[in-house]
Amino acid sequence: MGIEKVKEYFRQYQMEGQIQEFAVSSATVELAAEALHCRPCRIAKTLSFMANGRVVLIVMAGDAKIDNAKYKACFGAKAKMLSPDEAEALVGHAVGGVCPFGVNGGVDVYLDRSLKRFSTVFPACGSSNSAIELTIPKLEQYSCSRGWVDVGKGWEEEAI
Repeated sequence: MGIEKVKEYFRQYQMEGQIQEFAVSSATVELAAEALHCRPCRIAKTLSFMANGRVVLIVMAGDAKIDNAKYKACFGAKAKMLSPDEAEALVGHAVGGVCPFGVNGGVDVYLDRSLKRFSTVFPACGSSNSAIELTIPKLEQYSCSRGWVDVGKGWEEEAI
């Protein structure tokens, strides 16, 4: 189960106790925002793609959408999201709980610049009813990201 894998991952940092689990679903940006009592833009959603034979996760703000032209310029391929079955098999987490923590080997994680306007954000933790609040530097550290990308659109520049 994804949440157990993420708890085990965070155990090495003594952070597993920071994971929040809810009695309600947090599987979408809107549901997660309701469960966390925060604005949807502060949900750090993780989208899963296949790019040139590589599994790519992009963590972006809840109010951002993929800009296909920017994505293609960055990754050299059309944005092709993984199906729910592919995501679970290739990433290690089911849709609704996909996150950049405790993922399968060979998965590349990138952070979208739409996140940089926040002091903290809330990514999922491997299940459809979990999240953790992290500062941006901690998200960088714990996600083992390969770096920052600019592949989002539809979000506001100013800090919230």
